[in-house]
Amino acid sequence: MLSRVNRTYCPSSASQPPGGGSWLSPVGAGSRLGNVPASRGGSVAASTGRDGQAAPTIYDVARAAGVAASTVSRAFARPGRVNADTAGRIRRIALEMGYRTNPVVRVPLGERSSMIALAISDITNPYYFEIIRGAQAAAMEAGFTMLLADAQESDQLEREALDRAVQTVEGIVLASSRMSDTSIRMTAKLRPLVVLNRVVAGVPSVVTDHRHGMRQAVDHLYGLGHRHITYLAGPEAAWSDGIRWQALREATSELGLRLHRLGPYPPTVRGGVAAADDFSRRPTSAVIAYNDLVALGLLRGFSAVGVRVPQDVSVVGFDNIFGTDLVTPGLTTLAAPLHLLGRAAVQGLLALIAGGQPPVGAPVIIPTRLVVRASTGQPCPARVVLPADRADRLPQTPSVGVTAG
Repeated sequence: MLSRVNRTYCPSSASQPPGGGSWLSPVGAGSRLGNVPASRGGSVAASTGRDGQAAPTIYDVARAAGVAASTVSRAFARPGRVNADTAGRIRRIALEMGYRTNPVVRVPLGERSSMIALAISDITNPYYFEIIRGAQAAAMEAGFTMLLADAQESDQLEREALDRAVQTVEGIVLASSRMSDTSIRMTAKLRPLVVLNRVVAGVPSVVTDHRHGMRQAVDHLYGLGHRHITYLAGPEAAWSDGIRWQALREATSELGLRLHRLGPYPPTVRGGVAAADDFSRRPTSAVIAYNDLVALGLLRGFSAVGVRVPQDVSVVGFDNIFGTDLVTPGLTTLAAPLHLLGRAAVQGLLALIAGGQPPVGAPVIIPTRLVVRASTGQPCPARVVLPADRADRLPQTPSVGVTAG
């Protein structure tokens, strides 16, 4: 017996799915959901996990939580009608047990839907544009349709979206997931899964070469004459932020450079503008930002108060997203082959779906390269220090796409 569905959701629709998270349905090969055996009277056969054991039911969760099955159903379908503490306890217990709510269409293990899901942390971030294109191209070539889930930088929305997707798709790619390692491993037990831009023990992953990339950036700045670098950190939950910081520490230590850290900041233009204000209190001759959006926001903040780039401060970003060559000055950045990242992740996932064994050991590493533009140069001997009165004039509501300078 499975939980009652109070609202319907069609995976091929671009509407908001029940329970949070955003879904898009990019153009792809026709899905064969019609080949999934339909149930009579609205009932669906009990599902099993990848280990072949019966999945927990709504009654198992109810017994563990000490509540009625109807209360468990309301906690997921109509949480506003259940005490907040009770609903939270039910969800926690359900997560621990591996319980998943029942969507309209369930694809039993072994059945084909010819659908996969790609979950990303923020659909408004240009970093994901080429990843999505690469992933979709690989899916279409194999005759699969790809669903896209936008977690909006929320691990909760990401989990809720995957709770529904795992019942419909044959496999999942997680790009820059904000979920815990434990949650990711639990999802991997239910469907084939590949993690992109993060390493999780026991789960196949594809990452860019953060260590070599950061070493390239440090070597470039060192060659220009910089001896004191600031790193603008990204989200604490981002695996890539931790590995980039570690790589920076190693590279600067080997060269005898001083390294300062500011943040964490949201991985957005707004986060970069906020960083410009903080930077004014402890300036250095060069900055390496967590990503290009933060770097672009920093350029905007500097421009608003008359700090010159690169004459006063050199700035380096990461990812080489669209627009980094359109701002003034053009942004020096570490280019990750984003289209290849998306393609490689989906190709690895399709191999797992076809019955291949998940790779054991190190992740698949995609190389990076340094793209030098006008935002980096030799340090000025009499470098400008941002006065406090000018820092007060930093813009408070930046928008994406504004040209710095």
